[in-house]
Amino acid sequence: MTLLSEDQSVRPQPCRLSEPGKHINSLHQYSTDYTGSKEDYMDSVETSVFGSVEPPRRSRGRLILHGLVMFGREFCYAVEAAFVTPVLLSVGLPRSMYSLVWLISPILGFLLQPIIGSASDYCRSSWGRRRPYILVLGILMLVGITLFLNGDAVISGLISDRSLRSIWAIVVVMFGVVLFDFAADFIDGPIKAYLFDVCSHQDKERGLHYHALLTGLGGACGYLVGAMDWGHSMMGQLLGSEYQVIYFFSAITWGILLTVHLFSIPEQPLGKDPAADSSPPSALRLLASHSNGYGALAKEPISPVSPVVPASVPDLRPRSFSALGEANSVTSSAKQPNKEAQKRMTFRSLLKTIINMPNHYRCLCVSHLLGWTAFLCNMLFFTDFMGQIVYRGNPYADHNSTAYITYERGVEVGCWGLCINAVSSALYSYVQRFLLPYIGLKGLYFMGYFVFGMGTSLIGLFPTVIATLILCSVFGVMSSTLYTIPFNLIAEYQREEEEQLKLRGSNESPRGSGVDCAALTCMVQLAQIIVGAGLGALVNIAGSVIVVVLSASTMSLFGCIFIALFIRYVE
Repeated sequence: MTLLSEDQSVRPQPCRLSEPGKHINSLHQYSTDYTGSKEDYMDSVETSVFGSVEPPRRSRGRLILHGLVMFGREFCYAVEAAFVTPVLLSVGLPRSMYSLVWLISPILGFLLQPIIGSASDYCRSSWGRRRPYILVLGILMLVGITLFLNGDAVISGLISDRSLRSIWAIVVVMFGVVLFDFAADFIDGPIKAYLFDVCSHQDKERGLHYHALLTGLGGACGYLVGAMDWGHSMMGQLLGSEYQVIYFFSAITWGILLTVHLFSIPEQPLGKDPAADSSPPSALRLLASHSNGYGALAKEPISPVSPVVPASVPDLRPRSFSALGEANSVTSSAKQPNKEAQKRMTFRSLLKTIINMPNHYRCLCVSHLLGWTAFLCNMLFFTDFMGQIVYRGNPYADHNSTAYITYERGVEVGCWGLCINAVSSALYSYVQRFLLPYIGLKGLYFMGYFVFGMGTSLIGLFPTVIATLILCSVFGVMSSTLYTIPFNLIAEYQREEEEQLKLRGSNESPRGSGVDCAALTCMVQLAQIIVGAGLGALVNIAGSVIVVVLSASTMSLFGCIFIALFIRYVE
């Protein structure tokens, strides 16, 4: 009960004025890479997120409460991944169209994520900048999963005509899936930005660690709930079916944890003007003034100045390259919209940045696209593969038939396999630390793709229950690789560029990590678009769902070749 008492957020923090001599030294210290204008500097001093003081240290309890939302989000995500294809097929969606449900949400995300992601920077709600967006998206997630898991039952109770009932059930369930997927994809950016805004640099790393841990636990619990046979339980008889039981657990989990998250750490509203503070600009303000926020584009320079700076001063800007934190947070942290010199991130500016990025960054995006295409081919349809190929069930049979019950049993066992995937992903993330000194980042990148490609090939060749469940562990190797290695490579590339700039004595600003990570994030959505547009047609042509694991294996092995030939090695 003493966890929250350590938090200093409710106690006023004194603003200590720096001594004149020390202030001059700190000004020189942080102006090493500052090439903006005097007007640019004054604008950023006024709009600094931290105001005049750094956010206070947060207790472990506060950070865990803040991260619980990731447990709930991944819990619901696991339920969607496990049941979306079986539910759609059970309401009568044709096999040739069942992958199209994954197409709409990523198209919206690919076009709108940079814009909506940065919109929370300009929210002037008295409740803060991030929490209103998190609340709205959280409600949309709840509405989406309600329609997804209950749409068929509701339509069956309202419409008696069988053909009309099937059409409306497909429409309602598809709308619920798209709405949930859209909201769940977009909510991660404001969650990470909320963490960055209210925590000191040390607490950001701790907070992201708790986010990663709770994400893995949430996915494992979600798949575990889906793996249980709720249809013959007391709750299943009380609520009507196993889908209603799973919805009950999902809605309760998400509603409680979202509420806890929203009240975990107070957030300062944007409208508060820190300019009234009588303290002189400190080193922290200078740091915030010239460090572009995550996902931000550089400002147009206006009447540049050239401060005199000792060449030996090190770059002390804080950095966080945690994969889960950097991967989806495409929001700027220290800007306001009322400045003409500022550029907002738009789809057009993001596309231009991707086209003009250095060749090794572009190759990294291509390999990331190949990896996620392979991973999604397998993961989005794995439970359907278990039901139709491994257990030889039929999702189109009558719901009281043996073929359909067998299919449902295969879906439940598939959930156990995905639970194994979530656990192995968490374990492998720690194993990577021990392998890194021996084979390097490129070796880890290649190994993740190769192990996944070989594992999915064996699943396709030997689709038995025991072999498939054992080989599910390779899914976790690929998952951990995709969430960590590409972003670590970006960090190393940018570190090299910064060192080269220092050696040349150049005042040029290094590339921002935000845009590069946003480009990688868009590759995930582009992969989902490719899978949604093409995999259904392949299944229809082949006449069997086994094509999903063979496609995953082929794309992964292509990714191995691309990594070996085109990804630049770093020490």
